[in-house]
Amino acid sequence: MKSLLSLLSLFVAVTFVTPLYALDTAAQTDMQILYAKVKADKKLLVAQNMNLTDAESQAFWPIYDSYQKDLDAINKRTLNLIKSYADAWNSQTIDDTVAKKLLNEMVSIKGAEANLYKTYAPKLTAVLPAMKAARYLQIESKIRAIVHYELAAKIPLVP
Repeated sequence: MKSLLSLLSLFVAVTFVTPLYALDTAAQTDMQILYAKVKADKKLLVAQNMNLTDAESQAFWPIYDSYQKDLDAINKRTLNLIKSYADAWNSQTIDDTVAKKLLNEMVSIKGAEANLYKTYAPKLTAVLPAMKAARYLQIESKIRAIVHYELAAKIPLVP
């Protein structure tokens, strides 16, 4: 778990809070490798903590993959929001209009995260015992909490 946490911290720092300039090809390749490593380590962490039977495993992993795809879309929105905020911060153009636009997107993203749980809880409980479904969403929640903590620690408050 600690290795995943340190990878997540590094991933958040590099992906979401890196100064916003074009990455060279080598840096882009390094980011892709890091992203693949984080995803693989996350899947391993989930597998180690779910204790799935063979039958549960066959039903669970396609749902997991679908969840990760939907989560990736939310992460991309979050990255775009952070980029917009960083651009406004760096150009010192944050006013009430910009702040409201950023705030509305942040609220929308938080709603999308909540909807993800609402959408997937029934899918998970259809193929897993409720305790295992809850455990999976708890694991996802803990990982998101780490990501949110890292972001909060690195992103400055609106002036």
